[in-house]
Amino acid sequence: MIDPVPLPSPAPAPVPTEAVAPLMRGIAVLRQLTEAGGTLSLSGLERATGLARSTVDRITATLARMGYVRLDGRDAVLTPRLMELGNAYLAALRLPALLDAHADALADELDESVSLAVGDRDGIRFIHQATRRRAMSLSFRIGDLLPAERTAPGPLFATEWTPADWHRWHERRAADPGDVAFPAVPPRTDDSGADFEAYVERARADGWALDDQLIEPGLVAVSVPVRDPRTGRVACVASVVSHTSRRTATDLRKTLLPRLRSTVAKMEAALEAELREGPATRPPAPPSDLAAWTGSSKQELGREFIESLARGLTVLTAFGESRAELTLTEVARATGLARATARRALITYEHLGYVESQGRTFTLTPRVLSLGFPPLSRTSLPEIAAPHLAELAGRVQESASLAVLTTTDSGAEIQYTARVATRRIMSANITVGTRLPAHPTSMGRVLLADADASDEAVTGVVLAEVREQGYALVNEELEEGLRSIAVPVRDRTGRVVAAVSVEMHTTRRTAEQCVDEILPELHGTASRIEGELRTAGRFTRVPLA
Repeated sequence: MIDPVPLPSPAPAPVPTEAVAPLMRGIAVLRQLTEAGGTLSLSGLERATGLARSTVDRITATLARMGYVRLDGRDAVLTPRLMELGNAYLAALRLPALLDAHADALADELDESVSLAVGDRDGIRFIHQATRRRAMSLSFRIGDLLPAERTAPGPLFATEWTPADWHRWHERRAADPGDVAFPAVPPRTDDSGADFEAYVERARADGWALDDQLIEPGLVAVSVPVRDPRTGRVACVASVVSHTSRRTATDLRKTLLPRLRSTVAKMEAALEAELREGPATRPPAPPSDLAAWTGSSKQELGREFIESLARGLTVLTAFGESRAELTLTEVARATGLARATARRALITYEHLGYVESQGRTFTLTPRVLSLGFPPLSRTSLPEIAAPHLAELAGRVQESASLAVLTTTDSGAEIQYTARVATRRIMSANITVGTRLPAHPTSMGRVLLADADASDEAVTGVVLAEVREQGYALVNEELEEGLRSIAVPVRDRTGRVVAAVSVEMHTTRRTAEQCVDEILPELHGTASRIEGELRTAGRFTRVPLA
């Protein structure tokens, strides 16, 4: 058993004199929005952060300008674009890109949930989830923080803790007996985790760890460490998670542990292969027009726009694939900021625990995932599209819809997954979930054209024309008096995954007016949806419906 060295309780680290106060306040707002599930009223933010209402208003106005927050009446709502901060950390980490396919394959083989986690001080954070859809399924999200002592990965990370780490753990346990600081888990009502040090020693000896309903009744998991071939230290931990209605903890150990170990061996081989290939060539710093953008934003919004907050948040996006460790000069070059400005932002992040420094280089920490990633990691395409459809419908004063392609015994159909209807005496009576034949609809033709599907009612010539012009216009083929125009929505790979359309009565606009007036608005809406879909889908799966 590890006997922690008795250390004096450290006083809270003083705020560095060079820290950027507006950046710290902006981070506080993002953290509160994250813990509230992604949406919180402005007055709620005022109460939760202790900031003045005028400060909250300025911060949220700045975040809205950056596209990280959407102001919906009296509420502030996190947007998928904020995930670019967490994406920067995950891309720099490289582990999800190298290991997620192995985790997914194991989940498919076992028909159980499989996760990857990294250590975050005395807790763990998930960086990948391959979940099964069933009534009793895993509800943890990428970026969720869990106390180490109530998880299977926790003791494996704790085998490498220093005496100072153990002291911090004891302090946290004493100060937070109910695990209030971990909103992703149910409150602790017993003394679970009290024998954590013995648990760690068993994990050290066994090389694996078991969670037998430590988080909540019914949840069981078995974990194995994935080691970094360069250092031999734990790079991440792979876990198989189930429910006692399906498997007992003993069953996990006897039946699934060998298969998990086999997968971990493949993961470690993937890490070794990357190491043999040598370090990837570091791409040049991307061009940045941040100074011009913040200047124009300040000119437009005046004091409602906080330049130091916008510039500070942009510092996190300097990191990424092949850019895990950056010097101050490289951060300044990547963001277009002055060295002094970048330095103050990095000092602020290091104080808050989002950045670590070693010598002249800086790296991101898992804590970056706490900036909106957990609630946004479960965002669906209809949720992404909904506010953009509302804006489109408001601009053109016509109904706007999103649909996906489905196949049934009767042929190809479209299914409406999001819709915003305008208030008119005469309008299309369509609701979310409605299915229609694909061939007589504009969205159906856009989707069929990409799928290159054949249909007796729509000739190949028509689909080729739709494919070439990039949109479909349908006049009164589904119903007399109904006209619609649609464009595709593409994912990160360029594949068409959905279509966006505007529908109206033929008396309101001619076909030519649809092309001249509606089509540009449709393209703009699809582009904005695609931008958020690309960001949200980089390290998570975005459900299409």
